[in-house]
Amino acid sequence: MSAMEGSSREAGGQGDIAWGRAVRARERAARETATAERYDRLYAENGLPFHAEAAQRHHATVKRHLTTARLQESYARKMWAWAAKRPTPKPPPPDEHRPLFMAGVAEACGTRSAALTLVGEDLGQLAVAASDHRARGAQDLEYVLNSGPGLDAVGSRRSVSASGAVLERRWPGYGSGLADLGLSTVAALPLKAAGNCVGALILFDPASQPTRSDTFDTVARALLNGVLLGPDGDLDLYGGADIRAVVHQAAGALSAQAGRSLPDCLALIKARAFAHGESPEAVARRFLSGSMEL
Repeated sequence: MSAMEGSSREAGGQGDIAWGRAVRARERAARETATAERYDRLYAENGLPFHAEAAQRHHATVKRHLTTARLQESYARKMWAWAAKRPTPKPPPPDEHRPLFMAGVAEACGTRSAALTLVGEDLGQLAVAASDHRARGAQDLEYVLNSGPGLDAVGSRRSVSASGAVLERRWPGYGSGLADLGLSTVAALPLKAAGNCVGALILFDPASQPTRSDTFDTVARALLNGVLLGPDGDLDLYGGADIRAVVHQAAGALSAQAGRSLPDCLALIKARAFAHGESPEAVARRFLSGSMEL
């Protein structure tokens, strides 16, 4: 089996995995629907508020499971279509054109671009996933500046949004950088799990107001509790999530080399990335390879 055929089978296999997860999500939705309808009947019979509240919770869970299923189905179809193009006599489509799960999230929200960021206890980015280069560039910008909508949404545990000139006033440097990427509006929704806020879903140039849309909230809940976590959880998003490990590895190496603290070294890597218009990962890799001094 050639490398090209192996890559095609792997891509098709990921599509199969995503479809299987979609099937299971729809099965969970069916079970939740039955429970919700039972509480609806009980409320109709006795009028107890408890039954109405229980029905409402289960109906909301149904929406989350169905949204999870649609996201997985969308990704599966894209992976199957992409894999079908590869085993041909012609050059296969390059891996940079490989479908990204977050592209489906952006489509579900009706936005130009979308990104996901997961944070640690210190609110530092642990991982990032994006639908395209604009969304990734925006997340790198927030990372190096340590300021932006994702951080605000996590810190406040509330949705935030801004557009136009307000962006620069609210997040100096970030707003102008976003404009350079061709984006003019941003909104971030916190991702809450077990009483904690573990990250944010960031939407760029949405067609409607995300902070007032039940659709965006449902997608955010599905992304966290149905895609990242839960029985079929995949924190790697089919290889589309980037763990910022190489940046921290470079910070550790620089700390040992220069005798500076890890936070200082991390700040230096971010500053170099911002000054040169590079991603923090690119700077970190160049330093670790010996092609750059810090």
